Amino acid sequence: VQLQASGGGLVQAGGSLRLACAASGRTLSGGDMAWFRQAPGKEHEFVSTIKWNTGRTYYANSVKGRFTISRDNTRNLVYLHMNSLKPEDAAVYYCAARIGSLSIFATTPDLYNNWGQGTLVTVSS
Repeated sequence: VQLQASGGGLVQAGGSLRLACAASGRTLSGGDMAWFRQAPGKEHEFVSTIKWNTGRTYYANSVKGRFTISRDNTRNLVYLHMNSLKPEDAAVYYCAARIGSLSIFATTPDLYNNWGQGTLVTVSS
């Protein structure tokens, strides 16, 4: 699966952005999609995941209530709607895909087989 993330940019604190991840090369049916982020000098941090078939979602506590993950099955797209952005949300955001869903929500990078190139989100205070 090839993943292409887009939608990053500069936004003021309190603002919104929508990230998109386009998947190609293989069906995502039965898999999981996720967003991770990495701030300078930090490890990859789990943000959110969605199960492709059922649409069930899971969020990190730090973004719950502010971010929404969704998918468009017909277009093989996954979105991350980010509202009420804070300076601490600034990072490079990566989309990731797992071929083959787990019974649990996959929240660690090692559980994902495919990664996009990342899109930079900058939040000014």
